[in-house]
Amino acid sequence: MTTGWTAVRVLRDRTAGRCLTAVMVSGFGTSALWLASGVWVKDLTGSDGLAALCLLAMWAPALAGPVLGTLADRCRRRPLLIVLSLSMAALLLTLCAVDGPEYLWLLYAVLFVYGAAGTVHDAAESALVTGAVDGSLLGDFNGLRMTAGEGMKLLAPLAGAGLFTAYGGSGVALLDAATFLAAALVYMSLRVREERPDRAREGGRGATAEGARHLWGDTVLRPLVLAGGVTMLCAGVSGALTYAVVEDLGHSPAYAGVLYAVQGAGSVTVGLLSGPGLRRLGARRFAAYGIGLLAVAVALRAVPYDPVAWASAAAIGVGLPAALIAVLTEVQRRTPGALLGRVTATANSLVYTPNVIGLAVGAAMVELLGPRAQLSGLGVVLGVTAAVLLAQRPASADRTAARSASDASPA
Repeated sequence: MTTGWTAVRVLRDRTAGRCLTAVMVSGFGTSALWLASGVWVKDLTGSDGLAALCLLAMWAPALAGPVLGTLADRCRRRPLLIVLSLSMAALLLTLCAVDGPEYLWLLYAVLFVYGAAGTVHDAAESALVTGAVDGSLLGDFNGLRMTAGEGMKLLAPLAGAGLFTAYGGSGVALLDAATFLAAALVYMSLRVREERPDRAREGGRGATAEGARHLWGDTVLRPLVLAGGVTMLCAGVSGALTYAVVEDLGHSPAYAGVLYAVQGAGSVTVGLLSGPGLRRLGARRFAAYGIGLLAVAVALRAVPYDPVAWASAAAIGVGLPAALIAVLTEVQRRTPGALLGRVTATANSLVYTPNVIGLAVGAAMVELLGPRAQLSGLGVVLGVTAAVLLAQRPASADRTAARSASDASPA
C-alpha cells in the first residue's frame, strides 16, 4: 500500500480528517502565542529571564501528566475537547488586559492553564482517535498529525510576529482564541459513539497510578518510552547549542531560523512516511532507526560547514519525530481504552519533560565544554540508546502484544 493511498484513506475518514483539521487550526494559534509571549514579556520588561519563564509556564503542567490524564478518562472525550477549546478561547481574551509589567502575573497564569489544558487535550484526543480510527491507520494518522503540527510551526511564528508588530500581544491572543473557537466547532461536528466511563472504577489515587503501572508493566512500551525520554533529553541539550553552532558556522543568530526551517521540512517528510514505515518495521525498529539517524545528525552538527549543517538539520527533522510517532502509536495500540487518557499523558510526561531539562543543561554547559564536545557526546548517547532498543527481544514483545490485544477496548 503506497504512502499516498494510506494518507488519502486517513483524510477520507470523517473523524480522522476533522481531528487533523482541529490540530492544524489550534496548533497554528499555539505556535503563534508560544513565540509572541516571550517577545511580549521582553518588550514589557526588557528581561531575558522573565521572557524565558513563558516557556516554563507552558511546560510545567506536563509534570502532572498522570493526574491530568486521569481527567481524560473520567468523561467522554468529544465533549471534553469541546469544553476545553471553548474555555481556552474565553480565557485567552483576558490577555487583552495585559498592557504593562504589572499584569505579567495574568500572562503567566494563562500560560500555565494553557499548558495544563493542552496536556488534558492531547490525552483526550489520542483516546478519541484510537477508538474511532482503524487501528492499521493509527501510524498514518499520527504521522499526518506530526506533519500538520510541524507545518504550523513553520508558518505560525511568522504570522505571530507580524500580528505582534502590528497589534501587540493582544492581537496574537485574539488570533489564538479564534483558533480554539474554530477547533471547538470542528469537534462539535464529529459523530462518534462513546460509552460513559465507569467513574467508580476510576476514582482515587489508584486510578492515576493505574496508568503508570500499565505503562511500566508492558515490556514493549517501557523501553520505547524510556528511549523516547533519553532521546528528548539529548535533543534538548542539542537544541540549546543551536546558537553556538550558528556562531561556529560564521553566521548571525538569525541563521538559526534557516536551520529550523530545514529541520521542519524533514519532519513534514517523515510524517508522510511513518505509516508505511511502522507497518514494515514495527514500532521498536522504526524508533531505533530514527534515534540512530538522530545520533549521526547530532554528532555532525559539530562540523562547521554549511552543507553538513543543512544535512544534519534535515536528518534531525526526520529522526526525532520518528521516535515520537512510534511511541505514541504503540501506546494507542497497546492500551485499553479506559486507561488511554492517563497512559498517554504519563508517556508524554516521561518523554517530553526531559526536553526541558536538556535545554537547561545545554544552556548551562555550553560555556564550560563548548558545543563540539557536547554534540559528540550526545551522538554517542543516542547511538547507545538506539542499539539498546534494537536489542530488545522480539519474543517478549510478541507475548505482550498477544496479551494487550485482547485487553484493548474502544474509547
